[in-house]
Amino acid sequence: MEDVYTITPQEAEQMLWHPYTQHKTAPMPVKIVRGEGALLWDENGKEYIDAIASWWVNPYGHSNKYIADAIYKQLTTLEHVLFGGFTHNPAQQLAARLKGILPDNQNKFFFSDNGSTAVEVALKAALQYYYNKGHKRTKIIAFENGFHGDTFAAMAASGISFFTEAFKGSLIEVARIPVPVAGKEQESIDSLNYLAATGEYAAFIFEPLVQGAAGMVMYEPGPLDALLKICKQYGVFTIADEVMTGFGKTGKNFACDYLTQQPDVMCLSKALTGGTIPMAITTFTQQVFDGFYNDDVNKALFHGHTFTANPTGCAAALAGLDLLLSDEMQQNLIRINKNHLTFKERLSTHPQVKTVRVTGIILALEVRRESNESYYGSYRNRLYDFFINNGLIIRPVGNVIYVLPPYIISDVLLDKIYETVIKAIQEIV
Repeated sequence: MEDVYTITPQEAEQMLWHPYTQHKTAPMPVKIVRGEGALLWDENGKEYIDAIASWWVNPYGHSNKYIADAIYKQLTTLEHVLFGGFTHNPAQQLAARLKGILPDNQNKFFFSDNGSTAVEVALKAALQYYYNKGHKRTKIIAFENGFHGDTFAAMAASGISFFTEAFKGSLIEVARIPVPVAGKEQESIDSLNYLAATGEYAAFIFEPLVQGAAGMVMYEPGPLDALLKICKQYGVFTIADEVMTGFGKTGKNFACDYLTQQPDVMCLSKALTGGTIPMAITTFTQQVFDGFYNDDVNKALFHGHTFTANPTGCAAALAGLDLLLSDEMQQNLIRINKNHLTFKERLSTHPQVKTVRVTGIILALEVRRESNESYYGSYRNRLYDFFINNGLIIRPVGNVIYVLPPYIISDVLLDKIYETVIKAIQEIV
């Protein structure tokens, strides 16, 4: 049938509503037409280095042939089937593969669509667990300035106020404790201990070791172990939001691998499918699952998504795990970390750099400013524009510049990122 309604790309763009964007003041978005490895190209042929793995989802490079072949093979066998009352091999295989690399107490796997919904499932399960038991635990505990997503429970757990300000009266009750960064460890422990002892809280949710959207705020495993131990003492479920940190970004498969304590629940997404198909998984201990295992149908977890356990997404995730666990990719994680540490040393005496932090392949530096910079303030926007103009995709958080590249990035491209970052700091005052 002939297309009787055609419009220009510019007219079509006017129909789109982009995330985290004030369209009245924002410039036109860059139109990307192709990607390969750590590089992207726009419609005019300009090349960009993807220094943040497209919001942390693309660790194995754009247009990865190994993952693409796995997706194609699955599409020609079984592209999708409903997961209510049905199952399939890709979901079973993915659960088995993940079971082998997750903390050994993670026994049950609930599929959903993205990081926010993975958190939503985790929080609903924690709250309903105690409802099923007849216990009144209707509140949760979270870190200050955390970010766990934009659906309602995930948004409630998040502490970045301008994301949630309009919805304050509609959210579940959350108590916030300090992040146990250097110097605040005991304050964080004391705050959690006080709250947990009340018996009013169902769960404590946290980003392990690195708070992404807060500006890559980093802290040590020891204090987090202490917090998890307190929660176990008082029956507060612990939820590790590994949506950002999972699948190698901290130098290990999961940030929780640095801990001696194990969380009760884990949230996985973003890099799960190598940046190809939206998918998330929330994993649980047997104890949590058993709180729903009952002759009473009303005690089931009545939550689901149309594309739950999509077979094609599972195939992509299985291929991604092959790549993650390969010797080549593990060596890449070590190589990038060494490059970051060398760059950190180089910046240690830079007069305009306040702090530099590195965990795994995540590097964050804070530029000295006379006043606090807002999340999307003018200084941040000038930095962002500078990077785009110089062929670099980096999204600063206020005055924090971070680099979290695809694992396949070359040393040459890493050096180009570092040089452009230094140039930006020197030129934008």
